[in-house]
Formats: sequence, structure tokens, C-alpha cells
Amino acid sequence: MQDAALRLKSLVEQLLGAPLPLRIRAWDGSEAGPPAAPVLVVRNRRAVRRLLWKPGELGLARAWVAGDLGVEGDLYAALDLMSGLLWERGEGARGVGEALRDSEVRAALRGLVKLAGPLPSAPPAEEVRRRRHLHTKRSDKRAISHHYDVGNDFYEIVLGPSMVYSCAYWEDDGSLEDAQRDKLELIARKLDLKPGQRLLDVGCGWGSMAIHAAREHGVSVVGVTLSQEQAAYARKRVADEGLTDRVEIRVQDYRDVTDGPYDAISSIGMAEHVGAERYLEYAETLRRLLRPGGRLLNHQIARPPRRDESAYSVDEFIDAYVFPDGELAPVGTTVTQLERAGFEVRDVESIREHYALTLRRWVVNLEEQWTRAVRLTSPGRARVWRLYMAASALAFEHNRIGVNQVLAVRTPEASGASGMPLRARDWN
Repeated sequence: MQDAALRLKSLVEQLLGAPLPLRIRAWDGSEAGPPAAPVLVVRNRRAVRRLLWKPGELGLARAWVAGDLGVEGDLYAALDLMSGLLWERGEGARGVGEALRDSEVRAALRGLVKLAGPLPSAPPAEEVRRRRHLHTKRSDKRAISHHYDVGNDFYEIVLGPSMVYSCAYWEDDGSLEDAQRDKLELIARKLDLKPGQRLLDVGCGWGSMAIHAAREHGVSVVGVTLSQEQAAYARKRVADEGLTDRVEIRVQDYRDVTDGPYDAISSIGMAEHVGAERYLEYAETLRRLLRPGGRLLNHQIARPPRRDESAYSVDEFIDAYVFPDGELAPVGTTVTQLERAGFEVRDVESIREHYALTLRRWVVNLEEQWTRAVRLTSPGRARVWRLYMAASALAFEHNRIGVNQVLAVRTPEASGASGMPLRARDWN
């Protein structure tokens, strides 16, 4: 009789029609697969049940988050190998449905069900119940709370002293804090911030952009967030910096901001939460809040376009465990929607590689303080973040997703005077 690891390896290869590039270690101590490869540790039969009842990414995620599945060795190498096996196999690769028509595969599968047990396991507590993407004010607030109200102490571990949760801007091999400061300064220069101006920071996070703009450029800032924990933390930072006369942090939906006009608006890593159906509304709202000639800097993760856009669906793991209701759009779609809203798009800069570097630093931060991170949240939550950030770093490195800064102007219709420089970017 075959041992558990060999049976698992054999079935996976039969289902996918390709050799398994990882080594498997099963709960009975058996191992199978390439000796030098990263090891996929199947800690119990429950991991197999999760994969049988929910084949694919969500089943793998549930097993990982619950601690039923782990990796020994280089996590990035393991994820890279799994990505090539599951998600980048090419158009000619045999699908699972085709494999299940094979009588030998079905027989092996029945044997695995007998080995693992017939009943499904409940999803981990960290999983969000799936729902349709409505992007109402109520559902957006609930989604933001799930992601950001994990605890400020936890985010301090991951993000470091800068407390900036978006792509940094790297030069050579500097520190994460230097790269985040350079990113904030790059945005301030693109917006051409000057003393006495008003800046609206949409999705202000823990207040880093608001503080930087007020302290370094002398502007008055309103920052809005849907997270109570973020707002409390940001207000304390503002007070500690002595900037309460220039920075106001609100718990407020951007759609409820009515005290424009503003001279500039920054939206950094927030638009991914807006949703395709609401994006034009988002763009029109921000345009109304700007004075004529005012600038918008929209910093946003993007995905490649697809031949059939109606077939696009959100990532199951990200939607269930990380960003409920988050949606990515191609940068061309974002530019089109901004232009439909009446903006003049003046500059688009891709900084994809910078996000991969940022995520790898965040993973290091988490791993170095793993015990404390688990104590502050839960083992499952910490595992979610490690997997999410490592997988995302690889996605940016392999150009499966990107990130772009789009600079747009509310150019006055009468004069057409954008206020932009005639020649090269003056913020470099």
C-alpha cells in the first residue's frame, strides 16, 4: 500500500498532467518528490479534505491559514513553483475537469477521499463570508474595517516606523523608511504643493501623507478614512508633531466630503477598494472637490487587460482573507474613467518593481517579529499576511500586476490652462 505522500503526489500529477515540482511531506512522516525542492508539509488529513471539497486557490488558502499546510524552505521559491503549476500552465494544459473524465484519476480520487475522510472542514475564522460586490457606503466600511482594524501594533510590525501602507519609491539599497519618505515627497512634488494650499488625502491611512504635506510643504490637510483605528492613530501622530492646526483627520466616506474646493487631492492605494461599478462616481466626486487647475494624484494597483473582460473575477484568496470587495482594473481603464469624469490626464508612471521591493521588506519585518505578530492578532491572521505579501511580491516581479501613479488636472474649460510645465517632469 502506498504511503500518504506518494498517493498525494500521484493524484496531483494525474489531475494536472505535469510533474509536481515540490516535495511533499505528509502527516505520517512519508515524503515524495524532488529531494532538493521546497517541501510542502501536509500536516494532517484535514488539509486534504479542504483541497478535495474546495479544489484550487481557496482550498489551498484555507489549509494554509488554518495551519494544516505549510512550507519548509524558501517560501518565494515554493510559491513560484506552485504558480507555474496552477496558474501559468498555458492554454494547452489539461484542466482538472478533463482529468476527472479519466477512470484511473477517479479511482485515485476515491481512494484519497477514503484516506482523508468524507466530511468538509469549516473555513478558518479569518475568512470573510463571500458576498456580491455592492460597494455601498455600509459594505465599504465593513470591508475596510476587516482589513485595517487588525490592530495598529500589528501594522507597526509590518510597515515599520513610516506607517505607510503602499508602494515605496526606492533608490539603490536604502531603508524602507527612506523609500517611503521619498514616495511621499514624490507625490507632493507631482501635486506641486505650496504653503497655504488645501490638500484632501483620500484614504489617509495612519496619517503619513497628511503629516508630510503639512510639515514639509506648509499645506492644510484633511485626511479621510473609514477605519476608526487608523483615525485614532493618525490623530495622535498629528498631535505629537504639533500639526493639529493644519491637519484634520476624519472618519468619513470620500463621497460625504462637501467642504471643497481643494487645491490638490492625493489618493494613495485607496482606489482599489472603489469597484468598477463605482469608479466613475469616484472620479467625478474628486473632480468636484478640486478647484479649477487643481491636481489629483491617483496611486493604484493595476492588472493586465483581458480579451474577455466579462470573464474577469476577483482573486479568491485576496477576497476572502485580505481585501474583501477589492477590485483591480487595467491602468488604461483607470485613465479612461478619469477622462470621462472631466480630468485631463497629464502623466502616468509605472513603479511596479518598487512594490516588489516594498513587499519583500514587509515580509522580513513580519518574520523577524513573528511571535509578537501572532500574539497581537492570531496565528491564522499572521499566516494570511505572510502568504499575501510574499505572493504579491512575486506577482509584481513577474508583471502579473502593476502599480501606477496617474497625475490628472481639473483643467479649466474656458482657458485650457493646466498649470503644468511645458517640458520634462519638474518633480524628478
